[in-house]
Amino acid sequence: MLAVAVGCSAAADPAGQAGASPGATHSSHAAPVTPAAPLRAGERFATIAVPRPYAPQPPNGGTDEYRCFLVDPALRRPAFLTGTRFVPSNADVVHHAIVYKVRATDVPVARTLDGGDPEDGWTCFGGTGIAGTDPAHAMDAGGDWIAAWAPGMGEDRLPAGTGHRIEPGAQLVLQVHYNLLRAPAGATDRPGIQLRLAPGTDRLVPLRTQLLPAPVELPCAAGESGPLCDRTAAVFDVIRRLGDPAGARVAGLSLLCRPGGRPTTGGVQSCDHPIRYAGRVYAVGGHMHLLGTRITVRLNHGRPGARTLLDVDPYSFHDQRIVPLPKPVAVRAGDTLRVTCHHDASQRPHLAELRGLPPRYVVWGDGTGDEMCLGVVIHS
Repeated sequence: MLAVAVGCSAAADPAGQAGASPGATHSSHAAPVTPAAPLRAGERFATIAVPRPYAPQPPNGGTDEYRCFLVDPALRRPAFLTGTRFVPSNADVVHHAIVYKVRATDVPVARTLDGGDPEDGWTCFGGTGIAGTDPAHAMDAGGDWIAAWAPGMGEDRLPAGTGHRIEPGAQLVLQVHYNLLRAPAGATDRPGIQLRLAPGTDRLVPLRTQLLPAPVELPCAAGESGPLCDRTAAVFDVIRRLGDPAGARVAGLSLLCRPGGRPTTGGVQSCDHPIRYAGRVYAVGGHMHLLGTRITVRLNHGRPGARTLLDVDPYSFHDQRIVPLPKPVAVRAGDTLRVTCHHDASQRPHLAELRGLPPRYVVWGDGTGDEMCLGVVIHS
């Protein structure tokens, strides 16, 4: 399985949410708390927080850690998750967060991972590390991704009449990307999340998530030089910082998206992904890091009736909202979704977060100085 994970934060306390304005830097995430939208008929709020503050510990001399925290919504009956509002307690160390659903049958695996670390949670670069008990389910990339938080986002509220169904006994994983590039020593964070829930008896359309990764193969800009401008050296640096699975993802994306599996260097990269189930697309989003300038998601590119579902141009790292479509778009098994990302290495000297880092050939990686190209499609 090619596991992918994404990438930022702002907030005050588990009762509120702060958003970052486009063009802000990581060090200026704090903003006025944005209140949640009013509850719709039948909905209720439930708030969960990690039990105690956590002090991030990036491995291998790096500045990034992905930490997974298992939290229990304590559902006694089925419910639909219709919105989320992620709230870190320390915006200066949080890069982004993803919320995953853990089915009741997989909770023992998650507890084993949680119990294997003396601190709350466990380190989880690339994904949660929960393989699951169903092989078909384990191969369904993105199927358990139910929400994400990134700069510019307040509450992530799903379209009316839809939701992610959660059964009793299921739990959630908060995967939090911590970055300590400019954080003071000993910095901690206690993440929390507000859930918007509707009864499982409501006649809502159950949603699922499909992730659309594409390679990143961005060479150093003109005038840049250094050891990490060599692709091989850059890939080995990613492996040193993030572990062997990070190198496997770089190679796997080339195998998935390129004829013959050979990487193609350039600032524009794309990948086609087949749709496995007939349904309707309700919302689309995209994720890159700081060097991203544009991201698109197109349905059936190059075929009759092709249409653009998402075109964010210019892209801002500090505004990564999932965008509801004006009307749901019907899709069939065998249709294709193409994600295309544009990155610009010449922006590196102008970004406060990247100043002081050596120039590098950029590939897919979990670190703030690495890059991603990821489409996120919410469909029935």
